[in-house]
Amino acid sequence: MRVQLIPLIVTLLFVSGTQADELDDIIKAEMTTRHIPGLSLAIIENGRIIRAQGYGFTEKGGKMPVTTSTLFQAGSVSKPVAALGALHLVEQGKLALDDDVNTRLLTWKVPDSAQSAEQKVTLRRLLSHSAGLTVHGFPGYPKNAPLPGVVQVLNGEKPANTAPIRVDIVPGSKVRYSGGGYTVMQLLVADVSAQAFPDYMRDAVLKPLGMNDSSYLQPPPAERARMNASGHLADRSMVVGRWHLYPEMAAAGLWTNASDLARFAIGVQQSLAGTSNPVISAALTEQMLTPQEENVGLGVFLDGSGTAQRFSHGGRDEGFDTLLTAFGRAGQGAVIMINANDNSRMMSRLTAAIGRAYHWPEADHDVLLKPSAIQIDAKALMRYTGRYELSNNTMGTFDAQNGQLRSMFDGLPDETFVPVGAHRFQSTSRNCTLTFVVDARGEVTQVIVTTKEQIKPAPRIVPLMRTLKAGRDPNPARTWSVQVLLSKIARGGSALATSDFATAGFKTNIGAQAIGELAKIKSLTLLHEQDVAGREIERHGSKVDTVLAFRAGGMKPARKLLIYLTADGLFTDFDLVDD
Repeated sequence: MRVQLIPLIVTLLFVSGTQADELDDIIKAEMTTRHIPGLSLAIIENGRIIRAQGYGFTEKGGKMPVTTSTLFQAGSVSKPVAALGALHLVEQGKLALDDDVNTRLLTWKVPDSAQSAEQKVTLRRLLSHSAGLTVHGFPGYPKNAPLPGVVQVLNGEKPANTAPIRVDIVPGSKVRYSGGGYTVMQLLVADVSAQAFPDYMRDAVLKPLGMNDSSYLQPPPAERARMNASGHLADRSMVVGRWHLYPEMAAAGLWTNASDLARFAIGVQQSLAGTSNPVISAALTEQMLTPQEENVGLGVFLDGSGTAQRFSHGGRDEGFDTLLTAFGRAGQGAVIMINANDNSRMMSRLTAAIGRAYHWPEADHDVLLKPSAIQIDAKALMRYTGRYELSNNTMGTFDAQNGQLRSMFDGLPDETFVPVGAHRFQSTSRNCTLTFVVDARGEVTQVIVTTKEQIKPAPRIVPLMRTLKAGRDPNPARTWSVQVLLSKIARGGSALATSDFATAGFKTNIGAQAIGELAKIKSLTLLHEQDVAGREIERHGSKVDTVLAFRAGGMKPARKLLIYLTADGLFTDFDLVDD
């Protein structure tokens, strides 16, 4: 479905019409290509919001336009804002960055473990994802589902839908992203401030920074909910009930818009410069923007140095994606919020376009090269299409359209690549080259992805699923074994553990969880068998030797299924795909 997109409520100060028009064209084109219902944008220049704009609509097919006041869920961009609230208590002397948090927690304690016997969970480690705590992220709760309290979340007790948050690696030993750690911080802040977390954040951070449209309240009160956009999933279907609820407020519960998040970024910039310190001092802001472990500061991720150092964070809730990026000392930055889960590179392309338009510090190294395209016939172009593993367990698909290659994500077109040489293609939207590797039989086995940052090989998994047709199944007993195992995975519990068809790594990583979607599969029709031995594809600790492609009968809408087998013929992973 194509969505008519119109720009709304434009604020343009000190920005040329050419810049505005070019960015509008880029944003509208990206939204149309990726079927994004709505987008909220704010651009920072010289420490001020110089452009705030809404695009599209609050829901797919709707009539209510996105404005600068429309509210989106910030997802994990809730974390840096919440981190500022915790640092405010440090500034007041009510918390210390390096004290054991159990000395200040009142209503719950981090359970003791062998890993935390000597090294303790501290606020510094919570904020820098190095506290050794479990639970990466949270799926949220449908609006009609029972909502757990924060202690129930921490203990993994019903109605919580995630595992207990526990220390399982030595605190301070490594960075491991943990939404669970921020949930511990949420309770710590509430205990020490003697306020409900949303009330404390309103008083300590949101109001002082002028983030008057923002709130951590879960669920949002009715008067605020009227301003909320509706979330959309990767297939662009709307989230049931329009959005999920997140009692894990510090990790994922902030309702806000791009302008308010830009005010947060400006607050950090001004605090660092010492020109305004309503929340924390310049000295503490300096610590916030100093790498603690690897590239992680206190609540933010860091890149570059000096005036080119930027602090960033991305976020995803059910149906919403967010990206905040800003330069601590250059007074520049941008915030993009969309009411969809989008797995493409759209956000990074938009920030790159903003960086070029506003001459961000690294823009000198990001001059967009215009490729000199050559002609290639359609049959030759098709050999490069297919499904590739861009990184471990991260798939990318290339399709052929109008003499060009298009990357596909979630069944939608993404990036355009034009042919520039033998087996070589260049992106039209960033400086990225694809070089395809062809074996002695003329079959493409991998693609080398070259950017400014890295050169990375990506093995080819299978051809395009739509090009595959059913034929004779050479091993129907194997297909039956696959179907039986999928039914066990669908049921969950101990069924998978008893299988002698699955690898030990797959059994361990999937565990007893039930993947109910697989129960919809009533039959399997073999479409393709691909030998991938030597392509260094690994799933759940086992190297993949063979990939089987099936049509999954009984699923609506229709789905395809990829099964990954080891050299011993053991099942080590699966993917449900739409391309």
